[in-house]
Parts: sequence; C-alpha cells; structure tokens
Amino acid sequence: MAKAPAKTAQNTASDKIPNAPSASKEDLLRFYREMVLIRRFEERAGQLYGMGLIGGFCHLYIGQEAVAVGVQESVKQGHDKIITGYRDHGHMLAAGMDPKEVMAELTGRIGGSSKGKGGSMHMFDVPTGFYGGHGIVGAQVALGTGLAFAGKYRGDDSVAFIYFGDGAANQGQVYESFNMAQLWKLPAIYIIENNQYAMGTSIERSSATTQLSQRGASFGIPGEQVDGMDVLAVRDAVKKAVERARAGEGPYILEVKTYRYRGHSMSDPAKYRTKEEVDEVKKTRDPIDHVKMLLQAANATEDELKTIDNEIKAIVAEAVQFAQESPEPDPSELYTDVYVEA
Repeated sequence: MAKAPAKTAQNTASDKIPNAPSASKEDLLRFYREMVLIRRFEERAGQLYGMGLIGGFCHLYIGQEAVAVGVQESVKQGHDKIITGYRDHGHMLAAGMDPKEVMAELTGRIGGSSKGKGGSMHMFDVPTGFYGGHGIVGAQVALGTGLAFAGKYRGDDSVAFIYFGDGAANQGQVYESFNMAQLWKLPAIYIIENNQYAMGTSIERSSATTQLSQRGASFGIPGEQVDGMDVLAVRDAVKKAVERARAGEGPYILEVKTYRYRGHSMSDPAKYRTKEEVDEVKKTRDPIDHVKMLLQAANATEDELKTIDNEIKAIVAEAVQFAQESPEPDPSELYTDVYVEA
C-alpha cells in the first residue's frame, strides 16, 4: 500500500497551534508585510512630526494594524468604499495607497494624494475606494451610510466599510445612520475600532453600556465582538459580514477590540493609563508578534522575515525622501477642488 504523502511547508498555521484560524504561509507573510509597513510608516511619521515637518494634528495607528489589514481582505479595491475618522494612515496603506503619496500628504506637499491640502486627517483616494479621513467625530458614519445607499441605489453590489471608534459610538448621528441602514437594508459594515480610551477616557467611564457590538440591537442590526489584535479573527469575521451585506441582508456591526500604543494624537501624553498597562499589551497581545508566531508554526524562516523587514525599511525611507523633495502647493491651489465640476 502506497504511503500517504508527507505534509509540506505549505501547512497552515493552525496545523501546529490548536484552535488557530486557518491561513496559508503565503497569506501570513502578506499580512506580516502589510502590518509592518503600517507600523514602520507610522513610526517615521511620528519622527517627522517631532521634527516639525508634519503640521496640525497627527493620530498614529500603532498597535491597531491587524484591524485595517484584516478588513481589507474582504474589500474589492476600487469597487467597495472605505471611510474612517482622523486616525486614518493605516487604513490608507492597507487600502493600497502609495506610501510616497501618503507621506507627502502628511507633510503638506503637492505630491500628496490630496495635493498637500488634506494633511493627516483629510486624505482621499478614489481609485482605491478610500473616501477619507474625517476630522469631525462620527461624521464618517453618516457619510459612509450614504456611500452604502449609493451602492444599493445603483445596484452595483458594493459594500461600504465604515470605521469609527469607541468615542464616536456615543454620537447621535451614528444612531440616525443605524436606523436608515436597517430600514433600507443597506450594504454597510460598521467597524467600531474599540481601542478602549477614545480621546482619553476609558470606555468604562464614558459609556453606560460597554458592549458596543450591541449598539444596533434596538434597530435590529446584528453585531459581534472580535479580537482586533488577531488579523485572522478580523479577516474571518469581516468575511461573514460582507457575504451577508452582498446578499442584501443589510448592515452589520463589528466591535473590534484593539489597543493603540501611542496617545490619542502626537500631543497627548496619555497620562490616563499606566506605562505598565501599555507594556503588558505590547508583550502579550502585539498583533505583529501574533503573526510572527503563526508564521513560525507555518515554517517561515528568519531570513524570510528579515527580507520583508528590509524591504519595508526601504519603502518607508523612499516615502520620506519623496515627501521632503516634493514642493509645497502653489498658492493658486487654494481655490481648486472646492467644487466638483458638473
């Protein structure tokens, strides 16, 4: 009797880690690359802000990388719509925007995706389906619901991915949006990035109910809570929600429990939590370290990871150089793109 073929290095991570979601080595390497890109990019953005090369506000995504990367697996690039608040750099990169254009926009240069006029909080990139970047807390929820309405009205099978945080979850326009989305069965996925501190107040002190996935219950919108430090858990939860939306079954709420390592913005010293708390999360729940563990189980080598690390380092360095060499917008640009021509 012939022997059964031996398992190869194409094993999924779950072959060696009990109860781990299934993913191929190739997928895990891709997730690792995308998450490392976001983290290294944000680290450099923080440095440039400290040097005075980025003005205004700057909200970093460090620690939350698994959310945007996991969600993006279900996005049809350029067809579906993505919209978020002001902590948006990670979503842009996950959506496929050019790091050079993102960094140039952060530094207010003409080579940026919005010609240097949007800055950190107000970038757009229609080709990748990224509709901002919004500085008004919760405003993107109403706008994103409008994007979902447009998709259903046109019958184009598109889905709107609408990100907002635990702080924005208490805004009134969020619930007006929930009502309309369920009433009209809109293809909207509401992704609550619960980093547990909003702008600087813990969710226990700011919300009477902390199970944010159930905030749509009174409208009949189902929801679930997801581990936002696990890219595969995010991927799998979003996939189910999107299948439901594309089938015409209406909106869904995903409360993604995550954690930002830095303050609310670059000007926030984050004295409302202890250093020990942050260090404990970094040590035990870091999303990139989690992918590394899964890659070890899938027989990835240190050389493979180092190759990716070096590639990302070069990409981010190139983005910084491009941003510094790109000129500032001409004053005449102040009057362009204010209205859309018919």
